[in-house]
Amino acid sequence: MERTGKVWLAGAGPGDTGLLTVKTKRLLGKADVIVYDALISLEIFAQIPPGKELIYVGKRAGRHTCSQSEINETLLRKAKEGKRVLRLKGGDPFIFGRGGEELEILAKEGIPFEVVPGVTSASAAAAYAGIPVTHRDYVSSLHVITGHARRDGESRIQYEPLVKAGGTLVFLMGISALENICEGLIDAGMDRQMPAAVIEQGTTSRQRKVIASVETIAAQAREERIQAPAVIVVGQVCGLENALSWSEKRLLAGRQFLLTRPAEHQPVLAGRLRDMGAQVIEMPTIQIAPIQENSEFERALRKQIEDEKEKWMVFTSSIGVRIFFEKLSKSNLDIRDILRGRVKIAAIGRATERKLLEYGWRTDLVPEEYCAGALGRELAKKAAGRSSVRIFRARNGSKELLPPLFEQRLHVEDIPIYDTEHRIYDEECNKIKEAFEKRYIDAVIFTSASTVRGFVEAMGDLDYTRCRAVCIGRQTAKEAAKYGMELQIAKQASIDSMIELLASYYGN
Repeated sequence: MERTGKVWLAGAGPGDTGLLTVKTKRLLGKADVIVYDALISLEIFAQIPPGKELIYVGKRAGRHTCSQSEINETLLRKAKEGKRVLRLKGGDPFIFGRGGEELEILAKEGIPFEVVPGVTSASAAAAYAGIPVTHRDYVSSLHVITGHARRDGESRIQYEPLVKAGGTLVFLMGISALENICEGLIDAGMDRQMPAAVIEQGTTSRQRKVIASVETIAAQAREERIQAPAVIVVGQVCGLENALSWSEKRLLAGRQFLLTRPAEHQPVLAGRLRDMGAQVIEMPTIQIAPIQENSEFERALRKQIEDEKEKWMVFTSSIGVRIFFEKLSKSNLDIRDILRGRVKIAAIGRATERKLLEYGWRTDLVPEEYCAGALGRELAKKAAGRSSVRIFRARNGSKELLPPLFEQRLHVEDIPIYDTEHRIYDEECNKIKEAFEKRYIDAVIFTSASTVRGFVEAMGDLDYTRCRAVCIGRQTAKEAAKYGMELQIAKQASIDSMIELLASYYGN
């Protein structure tokens, strides 16, 4: 008997990844197949884990990739293959999203399904524009109306009842009919000076808004070249926009950055940038792979235990610290033996120092400049003659660390404990290339030379002269310069310094 899968019909919200529901985000990881629309923002699309089957069924006015019947057939076919199918729609799937039509077909065929509501642009776009769609001093009702005309071109909107109700009117998918909508409202008796707003790309870095009267809003939107997707709001509450606007006042509002650091380190930097108002596309271009069969690691530590002279242990990343202690816990070695004698600890920067402190290890050396070359030079000065130096880091670590140590004739062991592997994307890369071509991405953030190499390998034939590279240090910038990227370098090789650079250069 053929195994039947299941379909989840879920709303992805209006674009800001912070408005993606917890359940929908969990389903991004659980689903085998994701069938998605045109209105899924790149920031949210980047949340999809690799290895999913992605099916694009986007529909825009006049440009339909798939008909509704083809979409229905796709959901049925994949579910009947036994797949877990996530049908991902912009906004809320039951608010002019044809979600009901898709579920009717599934129900008829006996396919199990669930519905996950999403944040609708009807309220969210207005909220991000500083417009409360309800307010007890102004309105007692809210009406959400589709701006789409019938197939024969006739409007389906009953203007007179809407005007008489006196509530806030929100029109979705109506930007192409804006002039007709305003004329219909005025003809039905609405005051020509009634406040109105049009909000394009609400909640995203490309949000724009026009505030005017119902009489003049169409002309002003045309002058500003407002395009779909856009939400139209009509009502007294639009007059509160000037006093209640907030989203565009955030320091990095209107900015979108591409973040390339490893997935486990994405949340902290991405979260801080989002708190400042930016959209962040998370695209880890490298992934960390601990070296599993690593006899060299345990052999080096046994030699350290036997060593009577001064012994330095060197760490060049917080990832390396974590992997070191994970490997140590699986070995037959006792941490008390490793620290016996004159053991000293060096870290490349403050983040690595903090990670060591989590395990109770205090550092004896952190260079003033957080880079491999500076670490090597300062360690060479501080280490006693004939000291042994054991470096625990990535297999292809920076070569700048070693020469100063060799010059001092120190006994050096460079012990690889993890590899950095490049991650390749397909569908996401095509969307990112398009975003670069349209100049929707303000900068790419690189935290190591390996993230630059991973980005270039993933993006292929992208015109890199269109990329602004925000780099954590000179070595990273040197790698980005090979491809003609426009360079911006943090004063210090730290996340705090990078954020300062982004805030000063891109801040409002």
